[in-house]
Amino acid sequence: MTAARPSARTRPGLPPIPALLLAMLSIQGGAAFAKTLFPTLGAAGTTTLRVTLAAALLTLVLRPRLRQLTRADWAAIVPYGAALGLMNLAFYEALRTLPLGLAVTLEFIGPLTLSLILSRRAIDVAWVLLAALGIALISPLGELLTGGGAHTPVSPAGVGLALLAGAFWALYILAGGAVGRRVPGTTGVVGGMIVAALITLPFGVAEAGPLLLAPGTLLLGLGVAVLSSALPYTLEMRALRAIPARIFGVMMSAEPAIAALSGLLFLGERLNAAQWAALVCVIAASAGINLTGKAAPHGEPDPVN
Repeated sequence: MTAARPSARTRPGLPPIPALLLAMLSIQGGAAFAKTLFPTLGAAGTTTLRVTLAAALLTLVLRPRLRQLTRADWAAIVPYGAALGLMNLAFYEALRTLPLGLAVTLEFIGPLTLSLILSRRAIDVAWVLLAALGIALISPLGELLTGGGAHTPVSPAGVGLALLAGAFWALYILAGGAVGRRVPGTTGVVGGMIVAALITLPFGVAEAGPLLLAPGTLLLGLGVAVLSSALPYTLEMRALRAIPARIFGVMMSAEPAIAALSGLLFLGERLNAAQWAALVCVIAASAGINLTGKAAPHGEPDPVN
């Protein structure tokens, strides 16, 4: 008998650490690109276009079994999608008045606080206090202490919106855990993205109207959707399958720095000394919580902005 022919070898994929770095670069590059659309579409219009096109892309690529979802499944998915949609709306509104790196830094406070609440470990209190120091450094007091008074003051409304986005991020994590336990695979994730698109749609239509359907706008929005959602989600899922969730969390802690560099390179946004110090505090707090916390199982990737 002739020996069976071996199956064709699959091409090696990108290693997990470079994949995760590329995902973060894609997310923050996409956010910088999205900010350039604000003069035309506004923050809400840009959010709607990006989330809606991302939902369409994920539906086409992942082919979720939405018809098999029960009413109880949707009861879990709807809060998850609502948190995702409102998180993106608040974050993009914050970007109207804040540099990208600063907005991402403040948004990280949400999951950091959630980690403290869920952990109840004494050492995690120290990490959250370090993050709180980061917030203090962003205030006018921080600018005085670091000699940053000559710089443009930070918008209180922008700070509040970025922190609100962080609160929705924490809710997204909690709701995402419920969806992951109830709905296997990626169907729940895509269902949540569809809900997020429906949540953001009225805000986007009210702000941008028919501009959302202009061919040129749709093409630009597709670029934002690919950079901010489709590509990083795929890369993060690959990384999560190959590295422990704790290492994944530590790597993700570098995202505020990548956001600041993206803002500098693509938008010309410069942070003052106090803001850079705040960014370092939040990165250290996020990495510390992941390093000293209890080991967590693999899960879904973080939401992408």
